[in-house]
Amino acid sequence: MAGKRWTGDRPAADRRTGDRATTGAGPDADPRHPRARRPLPVLALALAAGLLLTSCSAGQGEHGTADRSNGAAQSAPAPGRGAKDAAPEQPSGQLSTFALDVDTASYTYARRTLADGRRPEPSTIRPEEFVNSFRQDYRRPDGNGFTVTVDGARTDRPDWSLVRVGLATRSAEPTAQRPPAALTFVIDVSGSMSEPGRLDLARRSLDTMTARLRDDDSVALVTFSEHAETVLPMTRLGGHRGEVHDAVDGLRPQYSTNLGAGVEKGYATAVEGLRKGATNRVVLVSDALANEGDTSADAILRRIDGARREHGITLFGVGVGSDYGDALMERLADKGDGHTVYVSDAGQARTVFCEQLPQNIELTARDAKAQVAFDPHTVTAFRLIGYDDRKVADKDFRNDHVDGGEVGPGHTVTALYAVHTRPGAQGHLATATVRWLDPNTRDPHEAAGQLETGALAGSVWEASPRFQVTAVAAYFADALRAEGLRAGPALPGAPGLTRLADRAAGLAARTEDGDVRGLADAIRRASRTEPED
Repeated sequence: MAGKRWTGDRPAADRRTGDRATTGAGPDADPRHPRARRPLPVLALALAAGLLLTSCSAGQGEHGTADRSNGAAQSAPAPGRGAKDAAPEQPSGQLSTFALDVDTASYTYARRTLADGRRPEPSTIRPEEFVNSFRQDYRRPDGNGFTVTVDGARTDRPDWSLVRVGLATRSAEPTAQRPPAALTFVIDVSGSMSEPGRLDLARRSLDTMTARLRDDDSVALVTFSEHAETVLPMTRLGGHRGEVHDAVDGLRPQYSTNLGAGVEKGYATAVEGLRKGATNRVVLVSDALANEGDTSADAILRRIDGARREHGITLFGVGVGSDYGDALMERLADKGDGHTVYVSDAGQARTVFCEQLPQNIELTARDAKAQVAFDPHTVTAFRLIGYDDRKVADKDFRNDHVDGGEVGPGHTVTALYAVHTRPGAQGHLATATVRWLDPNTRDPHEAAGQLETGALAGSVWEASPRFQVTAVAAYFADALRAEGLRAGPALPGAPGLTRLADRAAGLAARTEDGDVRGLADAIRRASRTEPED
């Protein structure tokens, strides 16, 4: 598991104006921006490390002009180990850079595991997927791209706050107005898929989804067990729905799991049936328990890398089964320019196949990355909660050859930070910037939002309901990871699981949101299965 990364303060000696850019505008002309910083001398590094240790110990025990009202800044378009035992690193700057991620599988799988009376493995807990499993109230842009919302609230630990960076795409178009889709379904028919809630669930879901897709959409079907086979080549649904239903209904479990062969055959089938002007996507449905052929994500992806890059075919992973290869599916989706979900019952499957997938077939942004710059005059340390596998080198934020995340319409992406501010500090706290490529032209675009210290809400538990839900989800994920390492929660101001469940139940009643009720139930189950000391 990736370690907790606290990024600390620069000493006062390094906050001089220093060398500034001599031409042009933008971040290079701003002495507070990290790109205008001077290198730290050795003595200053030592001093900064001391300050960082002090600050960390204190916390333990839609497009338009900027709007900072109500504690949030809206955007304008612009040209550990997770536990206390992780030692803070020496400061490496005031930047945090990561690829966007809209996965939710980690949270859904954790709920399934808890419902079965088992504790989720800490390695399967990805806090960003907990946070991104819930609706947000961010303003949305009119066209492709993002809005940026930045807000925050203070915890009950002195000088510690939670800062939320919210990114939102435009609302999904009605089904009749979206581009046509060319979907290649790659279905795991190995022996392990015979368990109830796996292949049977996939068959029912695909039948229902096929009935709801448009006549000008196309579907192909590939199955894999020991070997991979194209059961149905790319087929227009208009006048051919019966063929698709027959192919789906004929799926039967067989033998071992050659996931690599399935993905390779799926991409080859997608390329053969490629449709210009349509959204071409591979949809992998599997328990990801690969036991034959290539079983590593990197090896599998190398075999289809040309098709993936040349044709822009994205991968959508749907995980099933009580035993589930979470790490393999998550890495396949991340490196395959897509995302992953997990389903365990008919209701979740219906939502994924019949609502989310048809509505969000198209993309609004490719290779999207976010970078948050914390002002060293006000911030002494910070921690990004989650995104351990999505971190990007700060210098590669504007390198459009470095992979980011692919995001479709109707999505929101939330990044939550624990931030330690200087006692009594006032002024600029952070600037969040998102950069993406237009999905059609590949032209780069950016949007940004800012936050001042004065806009921090008085208390996390007095902030907006959606902010509180975000905090509860993050505290829950962090507790599951930390308790697995027999260490206390790493986030400042974390309540115990019993109090956290009460908070979630109150928010569920206030928001009338069934998803938040499910969160409260999951936390209560976790509180009853806490590991012994």
